[in-house]
Amino acid sequence: MAGRIKPDDVALVKERTSIEDVVREHVTLRRAGPGSLKGLCPFHDEKTPSFTVRPAFGTWHCFGCDEGGDVLAFVQKVEHLSFAESVERLAGRAGVELHYEEGGGPRGGEDGLGRRARLVEAHRASAEFYHQVLLDAGHAEARAGRDFLRARGFDSSAAATFGIGYAPRSGEALAGYLTSRGFAAAELVTAGLVALGRRGPYDRFRGRLLWPIRDITGDTVGFGARRLFDDDRIEAKYLNTSETPIYRKTSVLYGLDLAKRAIASQRQVVIVEGYTDVMACHLAGVTTAVATCGTAFGVDHIKTLRRILRDEAGGTPARTVFTFDGDAAGQKAAMRAFEEDQRWASQSYVAVADAGLDPCELRQRSGDEAVRGLIADAVPMFEFAVRTTLARFDLATAEGRVQAMRAVAPMVAAIRDQALRPEYTRTVAGWLGVEVSQVAAEVQRAPRGSNGPRRRAARVDTEITAPERDSAARTGLPSPNLRNPVVDLERQFLQVLVQHPASVPVEAVRLLDRAAFTEPVHQRVFEAAVSAWKALGGAQPGAGVSAAAWVDAVVTEAAAGDYDLGPVVVQIVSEQLKAVAAPGEGLDPRFVSSVVNGLREVRLVRQIAEATSALQRMELADPEQARTMSIELTARQRELAELRAEGFA
Repeated sequence: MAGRIKPDDVALVKERTSIEDVVREHVTLRRAGPGSLKGLCPFHDEKTPSFTVRPAFGTWHCFGCDEGGDVLAFVQKVEHLSFAESVERLAGRAGVELHYEEGGGPRGGEDGLGRRARLVEAHRASAEFYHQVLLDAGHAEARAGRDFLRARGFDSSAAATFGIGYAPRSGEALAGYLTSRGFAAAELVTAGLVALGRRGPYDRFRGRLLWPIRDITGDTVGFGARRLFDDDRIEAKYLNTSETPIYRKTSVLYGLDLAKRAIASQRQVVIVEGYTDVMACHLAGVTTAVATCGTAFGVDHIKTLRRILRDEAGGTPARTVFTFDGDAAGQKAAMRAFEEDQRWASQSYVAVADAGLDPCELRQRSGDEAVRGLIADAVPMFEFAVRTTLARFDLATAEGRVQAMRAVAPMVAAIRDQALRPEYTRTVAGWLGVEVSQVAAEVQRAPRGSNGPRRRAARVDTEITAPERDSAARTGLPSPNLRNPVVDLERQFLQVLVQHPASVPVEAVRLLDRAAFTEPVHQRVFEAAVSAWKALGGAQPGAGVSAAAWVDAVVTEAAAGDYDLGPVVVQIVSEQLKAVAAPGEGLDPRFVSSVVNGLREVRLVRQIAEATSALQRMELADPEQARTMSIELTARQRELAELRAEGFA
């Protein structure tokens, strides 16, 4: 039976896991103020980074799509795991032994692995098995795989770097090996490694050279298999793993695990068409090369790469280079890439080698320098697309020039940068051999996106801050209007209390209550923080615990009521204070005093106004009660005067 993981173990896993390291495996982050990191959100398409990580607090939050949480929530969402699976995955990474309540054990069998981890482990074992078979000189039939690699300039070192292997032709070798390792046939079928026949399980790949396909973290999640033998009953040159719970070909990029650091540092990605092309590029020094896995380059691939490239609107453009074969299929693929070009902020280029050679063939014929030169000399995507379109027409005739002009006009009209349109208009006019005014007029008339290559409009997200979108909206409570100065002051106090609890005097917490806040969300978050403070001893908010543990305690309290306000607390953690200070460092006492004093003053002014109005109504109806209220009103006015005169220390 799968038991519940003990809470202390969950806390230990979080304590020993760096949220920054985990997130960086999926998102390229940059510094964005003291204690904050920013990047493009992995959960929605955006061009301006709104995804914020606060490592000291162990939290992340996106102000664009309103998702957020701790490191476990991130792993759950980005890798599609259950809570328990995410804990087990990070526990293995952090070296934490988990204990389970109610006498239960881990999910997925005696070895303590969850479902995803079981499938990943089966693929890891398979890759190891296949690779050993390829290297085994005594395995005669594997020689065909070694010869294939050698003929393309790849030695045993290259095979080891990319983990290439060979699948025996018997059809039962892998199934037997994995079964002996404790994997059930049903698991292997789910993983796409074996299939079930009349005589039992048989290997999915047989007599083929195999490239392990790894996700961005380096886990093997599938295989690409190259046909080697003429009598292979499956005629397809390449056979790839089918869709499984851990493998989606539309989002995986071959070689990304090896290329991601270079892509991030160089802000360049080279997209090639095959596994051997990736190998050739990397071995030639183009370490930013990746390839799709048996599918066209699409939207999910773009989203993944944009996060790594820091492909942000308004910044220095990144560089995306597509390599295509020079044949008709290659040109068609290039035009498909051009259709998606609007989804990038980066500058896109196309590299096509002479004689239509792919990078692997080019390296074989002309060496590493030729591959590097191919990428360096890539032409802008727009130029390639326009020239490819013009090639369909006979520019020697007036009719052909007019038809060509009408075909490319929508492409010019769709250029994102309006300042570039006049320049490209002149350039196209020169290619066509017509007057610039003719092309300009045609561009002006051209419907943007309806003719010619289809140009999808990308959703451009600007940075959305709390006033525009608030996690409170998900709770059923009204979202605070932070444009209201009073509400903004409440929010500032909560930011100080949650992010820098040691800077808040204990007396300030004791003097305030829910009546100091006008917004229901703020009232509940304040009460959650007070409850967490008391639960931790009550000496000083957050005293004796780490910043992450304090935030975790507040989140837990905020999630325990009728409304789950944990996401609101995480959002407050992610918001930048108007006073600059790194997590764990004390804020300027004058700033804290101004916020606390302001909050108290607003409450006193409100109480005085309410008491004055009530006193006016009561003076005739109940003189005795009016005298009592008058005394209370005087006390409030005196308190306000003292507050304004002395401030709060």
